[in-house]
Amino acid sequence: MSNAAATYAKNAQQTGTPRELEAQLLMRAAARLQAVHDGEVVKAEEVVSALRYNRRLWIVFGGSVGRPENPLPHPIKQNLANLANFIVKHSLSLETSTENTAGRIGVLININREIAAGLRTQAQAA
Repeated sequence: MSNAAATYAKNAQQTGTPRELEAQLLMRAAARLQAVHDGEVVKAEEVVSALRYNRRLWIVFGGSVGRPENPLPHPIKQNLANLANFIVKHSLSLETSTENTAGRIGVLININREIAAGLRTQAQAA
């Protein structure tokens, strides 16, 4: 089981709702990426670790939206699958880039934070 999936499973027992868990994991990944963006994390292996954590998390999310038991409407599933695909490709691009990744990592941070905020809003409305 991947690190992101193991974290998801472990935390599922400690949080209230699946949406809140997903929001927490997205914010954790965003915080790790923010540290790269801000220059607090500069060692190559730590940068790669932050990118891989986020990528694995989105691979789990992308896989879950394709499952038949997922209750989301088809258009939302498709949008999330497309978003997961973009994040995986962008993360791989950053990971293999010889350029400074800090400036190009912001899009991943923003996506994670926006999706987490939406999940929390939905959980509060339910």
